[in-house]
Amino acid sequence: MTIPQRRALVASPTPPAQAAFQALTETHEWVPPEEAELIVALGGDGFMLQTLHAMLERRKPIVPVFGMNLGTVGFLMNEWRSHGLEGRLERTKAFKVVPLAMTATTISGEVFALPAINEVSLLRETRQTAKLEVTVNDRVVLSELACDGILVATPAGSTAYNLSAHGPILPLGSNMLALTPISPFRPRRWRGAILPDKARIGLRVLEPGKRPVSAVADQREIRDVALVEIAIDRTRELTLLFDPEHALDDRITMEQFVA
Repeated sequence: MTIPQRRALVASPTPPAQAAFQALTETHEWVPPEEAELIVALGGDGFMLQTLHAMLERRKPIVPVFGMNLGTVGFLMNEWRSHGLEGRLERTKAFKVVPLAMTATTISGEVFALPAINEVSLLRETRQTAKLEVTVNDRVVLSELACDGILVATPAGSTAYNLSAHGPILPLGSNMLALTPISPFRPRRWRGAILPDKARIGLRVLEPGKRPVSAVADQREIRDVALVEIAIDRTRELTLLFDPEHALDDRITMEQFVA
C-alpha cells in the first residue's frame, strides 16, 4: 500500500509502551490523531479497542490503524519491532471490521447508544439469575432464558470473551454474528446460535427490578438495563493493518486448532 504521509503515534500508559513511544518519536515525524491519515498504536488489545473507539466517537476521520503489541495477548496487534516500520507499512494487509451498534434502555427510561467492536454482553449484577427474552428481527426466539448473561460477538471478537464462553469462532468476512449464552440454566441444552449479521437482536430483561442486568459494549458498561437492541452498523467501517505473515484472518482461523 502507499504509505500515508500524515501519521499519528499513540501509546498506552504502560512503561513498555511509553518507552517504545519515545523511541519512535525520536526517529519519525508524527501529527495529532485528528490530523492523521494512519495511526500507529502501541499497547495491547485493550488499548487498540480504545484507539478504535476514540475514532468512532469523533466520527471523522476514521483511518487505518497499525498496532504493535506491547501488552499481553495482542491478538489485534502486530509484533513490536523498533526498526523497519516504513517497510512494514508498505507491505501491510488491510482488514475491514464492522462494529455493532448497541442501544440500551435502562429501567428509568434513559437511552444510551454505544458501538462495540468485539461484543455486546449482558451480565447479571447480583446473585439472582438473569432472565431474558431474546428476539431476532422482532420475533421471539426464546421467551425466557435463565442465565448469568448473554453476548453478541462479531467475527473479530469471536475469539475473545465469546470463545471463553464456549461460543463459536467466526471466520473474518463470514457476515455472521455469534449469539452465546453465559452459564445458561434454562433451557439447559441451548448453547447459542450463529446469525446472519443483518439480523436485529433484542434482549429484554424480565423482572429487571428483582434481577438487575448490566450491558457492556466492549469496555463501556450501562447498569440496570431493561432492553438492549443490537445491530451491525455498516456506516462506520474500521480498517486494521497487519504484517502479511501476521494476518488477522489467518490468526482467527488457527485459533480453532489451539489446544
